[in-house]
Amino acid sequence: MLLTRKGQSGQRSSTRFSSSLADTLSRALPTMDRRKFLKRSGIGVGAGIAAAQLGLIRKSNAADGAKPGAAGGKIEVRRTVCSHCSVGCAVDAVVENGVWVRQEPVFDSPINLGAHCAKGAALREHGHGEYRLKYPMKLVNGKYQRISWDAAYNEISAKLLETRKTSGPDSVFWVGSSKHNNEQAQLLRKFVSFFGSNNCDHQARICHSTTVAGVANTWGYGAMTNSYNDMQNSKAVMYIGSNAAEAHPVSMLHMLHAKENGCKVIVVDPRYTRTAAKSDQYVRIRSGTDIPYIYGMLYHIFKNGWEDKKYISDRVYGMEAVKEEVMKWTPDLVEEACGVPEAEVFKAAQTMALNKPSTVVWCMGQTQHTIGNAIVRASCILQLALGNVGISGGGTNIFRGHDNVQGATDVGPNPDSLPGYYGLATGAWKHWCTVWGVDYEWVKKQFASQAMMEKSGTTVSRWVDAVLEKNEMIDQDSNVKAMVFWGHAPNSQTRGLEMKKAFDKLDLLVVIDPYPSATAAMAAMKVDGQELNPNRAVYLLPAATQFETSGSVTASNRSLQWREKVIEPLFESRTDHMIMYQFAEKLGFAKELVARLRMVPGKGGMMEPEPESILEEINRGTWAIGYSGQSPTRLKAHMRNMHLFDVKTLRAKGGKDAATGYDITGDYFGLPWPCFGTPELKHPGSPNLYDTTRHVMDGGGCFRANFGVERDGVSLLAEDGSHSVGSDITTGYPEFDHILLKKLGWWDDLTDAEKKAAEGKNWKTDLSGGIQRVAMKVHGVHPFGNAKARAVVWNFPDPVPKHREPLYGTRPDMVAKYPTHDDKKAFWRMPTLYKSVQDKNVEQKLYEKFPIILTSGRLVEYEGGGEETRSNPWLAELQQENFVEMNPKAAADRGIRDGEYVIVSTPTGARIKVKAMVTPRVGPDTAFIPFHFSGWWQGRDMKEYYPEGAAPIVRGEAVNTATTYGYDSVTMMQETKTTICNIEKIVA
Repeated sequence: MLLTRKGQSGQRSSTRFSSSLADTLSRALPTMDRRKFLKRSGIGVGAGIAAAQLGLIRKSNAADGAKPGAAGGKIEVRRTVCSHCSVGCAVDAVVENGVWVRQEPVFDSPINLGAHCAKGAALREHGHGEYRLKYPMKLVNGKYQRISWDAAYNEISAKLLETRKTSGPDSVFWVGSSKHNNEQAQLLRKFVSFFGSNNCDHQARICHSTTVAGVANTWGYGAMTNSYNDMQNSKAVMYIGSNAAEAHPVSMLHMLHAKENGCKVIVVDPRYTRTAAKSDQYVRIRSGTDIPYIYGMLYHIFKNGWEDKKYISDRVYGMEAVKEEVMKWTPDLVEEACGVPEAEVFKAAQTMALNKPSTVVWCMGQTQHTIGNAIVRASCILQLALGNVGISGGGTNIFRGHDNVQGATDVGPNPDSLPGYYGLATGAWKHWCTVWGVDYEWVKKQFASQAMMEKSGTTVSRWVDAVLEKNEMIDQDSNVKAMVFWGHAPNSQTRGLEMKKAFDKLDLLVVIDPYPSATAAMAAMKVDGQELNPNRAVYLLPAATQFETSGSVTASNRSLQWREKVIEPLFESRTDHMIMYQFAEKLGFAKELVARLRMVPGKGGMMEPEPESILEEINRGTWAIGYSGQSPTRLKAHMRNMHLFDVKTLRAKGGKDAATGYDITGDYFGLPWPCFGTPELKHPGSPNLYDTTRHVMDGGGCFRANFGVERDGVSLLAEDGSHSVGSDITTGYPEFDHILLKKLGWWDDLTDAEKKAAEGKNWKTDLSGGIQRVAMKVHGVHPFGNAKARAVVWNFPDPVPKHREPLYGTRPDMVAKYPTHDDKKAFWRMPTLYKSVQDKNVEQKLYEKFPIILTSGRLVEYEGGGEETRSNPWLAELQQENFVEMNPKAAADRGIRDGEYVIVSTPTGARIKVKAMVTPRVGPDTAFIPFHFSGWWQGRDMKEYYPEGAAPIVRGEAVNTATTYGYDSVTMMQETKTTICNIEKIVA
């Protein structure tokens, strides 16, 4: 747009500036790449804004008696990472005299290239939010009252110790957070272990646990295989169960670049989303029918010979068994199940097969089902059939939800594993006890028994049942009696009515969070007919935000980034790791918790574990997934030198860090795991998993030999000639241990010190890193072996993925053909119902009373449970009420008009009040409600039950107040994407 100014005559004329700017741009654009242009433009604009803002600050200081520009005004720029979704957008926070005064885009970031979504752009308000929990509080006579930290510690610790003594350590459940940094997540897993329990979990259980299980059991690691950046190399992409434009907005930057280069985009979703608006082909499926749709694609791929036969032969086990199942799904059956005509399925299959490399993107649209693990594996199988895994532009790009849900899953409080997916067997405990510097026998004594020490805990998706279920039905000594919510939003979980009952029955509830979350209001709220436990104690503790501490965070693409502390903890908040240490002092294991950690002064001079030393502890122990090479020094050097990394490959072209002299050349940004060996080995990280076209010391790899060497007499190892570039072994091989090293004659490649450490160990437990060094650097082989991916996963309920109808559905004819699993008696410590629930629902004809499929998802304005973002005035203005999307036909049939309040009812008995959004985005059989809302309870505003001054600005009904029962058959992932409802007009 031409810049103009008004002349004295009143006529507008072009300025010299506008003309010279146009000339400059015409000369500059042909020789300037996009990042340099945006950076230069941003600096120019930002400098003007900065000058204006600093001028206002100086005027303010002058009004207080200070002279403008007087000495003592300290301005610093601290680099952090957005604390919302998992893209990992960098932000430069400008801090003056300890106050975060503004934020600047980081155009050098290879991940976000200076871009932000609405949430990222409003980040500063999160750090200085006035609606935060400001000091410790206790619920007294239905109202929250301020108490001191000392009183809170003493009372809570006494209650925890009493509960532990009378009911056992498993009677306390600890809900961690995917918003903790890696260091806090690992420390919390250690903390709960020393308390004597595996009853801990976090958000991944309700967003991507089915991904982790399904993907890891297919080819070795449960994570995104490639990166957002690498999608620029894709020729076709299929988003299935992912609305990236709203859930991961900045990721679309890379996808749009791919489209500019001719990439074809397919979006498969029950809703026409903002992502679908950018597609070349939109496919509307009935919610929960991902497997019939994917098998419909595979039907055409196999029928037309589009599969990669050599790839399958060399690198895949069990594809013939899958093909047998796939060919049963003829086009007529596919259309019957998911509502997609054959021509549409064929078109998508042809696009993915003939435009390679092609990639698949999924999120919670695939994972949050009772068959989530099978849906995930079907997507993996599609990519294996096309030979798309282990190549640039291919893979499965699985976008995680929170800023550190990947890292918290990798090293944090999982109920079935110690950090790094080491499991809970004796050897895993001994490994981590050695790393932590504590005695294994002492840790064992903290548990009720060794059997409980090695038994997976309850999941956060089922804590409600751990409280309410009959004790004889639970596989532990006592029901859960105490809950610690450490950064978790309860409205992100299903079965809200029963959750309220569970809250009321607890003896102790502790909420540790920068914002009090819906937990605080639900705990204080009185509901007719529900009795409160008269002995119940409820406490709220103010945690610091991630901007008030430092530490590493793992983006969805497995890259780690180091956050600098932006500001000191505000109000009376304390860092999560300080709170853990101070609780450990009261509970009697502070010495053990920090045995090998450095302690540093934190807020008010109080001591806390140093984040860098916790990361170094993670490095010392997490060999299995390659969190061993990302030292604090390397990560900080990457953050200071983002401009050195290529925006497509993520590789540093060259250069040294001026602060340390560290040579970044060859590193991939953030050292995406696995980054094997010690930091001194200088493994560059792995940008694309399972890529045999690269040397293993160049980020290459193969499929992990994690499932044995043969099955039913058939080899599970890769075929001859299938190996990483430069490998001394040119066929498949098992994972490395001291025995294999000796058999190969490679033992003497270890130093004497490495031999001592490696004796009796394998590549995952050798704390010297010698086995990994010799395998990778000396012989070019992968320490985890070279095997075939598994299309058949024999240790899962359905070895070949099968479509099964949801427990609550509108198609009894489909239930008859594709019934769910049988009920399970003891599964993750408690019974889990499947067929009995489904059969009862069909028998009662609930599909007639609730004829609309209800699904849920995200909005661009809010994140997660929404308490933080709905407390941000800049974001609250954008979306002020919750709503239900319903099709014009469904609305007309009920006399409902757009913008009217309606009642959405479900088989749980819940009746939630939301506004109607009448739109063709959803079909006549489907309704959609965002899940970020809380603060209303079946039409009633809960503001009076929040602590004074700490209620979110925007409050609304939580869709999960109304969602129904249903859990994945492997992971206990909750079913949120497919339930049933009715929508009623409110009659005055």
